[in-house]
Amino acid sequence: MKDVKIEFRKPIYPIGKSLEDYLEKHNRTTHIQICYEDLLRFSGYTSLLDKDGKDTYWLDVFYPEFEYLEIEASLNKIYTLLHSDGDEETLPFLKVDSIHFCSFGNSKPFRIRVRNILNDNYTNFYIKKADASRIYGLEFEDIFSPNRINFLVFKDTLIEEHILGIPGDVFITSYLSRCTELEKAQIAKEFVKFNERCMIGLLGDMRSYNYVVIPIHDFDQVVYRIRAIDFDQQNYEGQLKIYIPQYFKENIKMVELVNEKLKPKSIEQYRKEVRSAIAKRVLTSNQRYKDLIEIMKTDNISSPEKISELAISLQKLTYNTHFKKCKNMGEILETGINFIIKNYQHSQIKK
Repeated sequence: MKDVKIEFRKPIYPIGKSLEDYLEKHNRTTHIQICYEDLLRFSGYTSLLDKDGKDTYWLDVFYPEFEYLEIEASLNKIYTLLHSDGDEETLPFLKVDSIHFCSFGNSKPFRIRVRNILNDNYTNFYIKKADASRIYGLEFEDIFSPNRINFLVFKDTLIEEHILGIPGDVFITSYLSRCTELEKAQIAKEFVKFNERCMIGLLGDMRSYNYVVIPIHDFDQVVYRIRAIDFDQQNYEGQLKIYIPQYFKENIKMVELVNEKLKPKSIEQYRKEVRSAIAKRVLTSNQRYKDLIEIMKTDNISSPEKISELAISLQKLTYNTHFKKCKNMGEILETGINFIIKNYQHSQIKK
């Protein structure tokens, strides 16, 4: 299996006025006292290791004592904005347990752990540099997938809730072999569906550490869901394979599981289910999808070379000549979604 390579780190694209207005209209904006740049002024750090003593690529960062109390108060306030509409009654019971920083990846996030001292329950959230590509990815995930996404934006700062689940690479290494044969077949089915959603939504770089596997107990069985957690590579790359998780070597165990457990007819059935589900979600999203795609069509989130390369690849894959006319990533995504909707509506008429 030949691996797919992403050669260069994606630049951060600023949020334009139209996208900012859209976010405000849909209650995605807020006002906070501390921004991403403020958190970069840490005075020291130690490497964060996992339970086996391996480097996690996260740093446990520290701040001067006279600054920390103000930082903690601001982070607790952000927690209430994200999870309880800014209710300040809970503030006296919140404590920031840790602030972690990751220099690995595009968004260079801070992971904040807030604990409720009354019951010792804790919740993580992330503060990142706001990037238009990531915002589009988050919004389209909310529209196209069965998953809801909770995030807020203030100027050039992005606040994201933590998505619960077992990181894909950890699941493949430590949990997959323990699953029953029935569970493995169900995981294979979910990977096919996840693979299809990413390709249709043009969400790229879904290597195993960029998604989570979520076990859900249902009566006498455990069912699994696969969910993206990284949205930086929304409609940026020109190479089509980057949008198809099965082509990354980190997912080879999942691909082998699909080949072992599913027949071609079953795979095609699950792909059709995803296409139908996305078509229905777009058709019932009222004006939201239309507003977002119109904004994206006027936005610059990639290079002309990548746009042309992706449009040509999709035209060859679908035999849809409309891709040839696409001048930006918004038009490419819209053309693909229109193609899905048209086929869905045609199948409904035939019934």
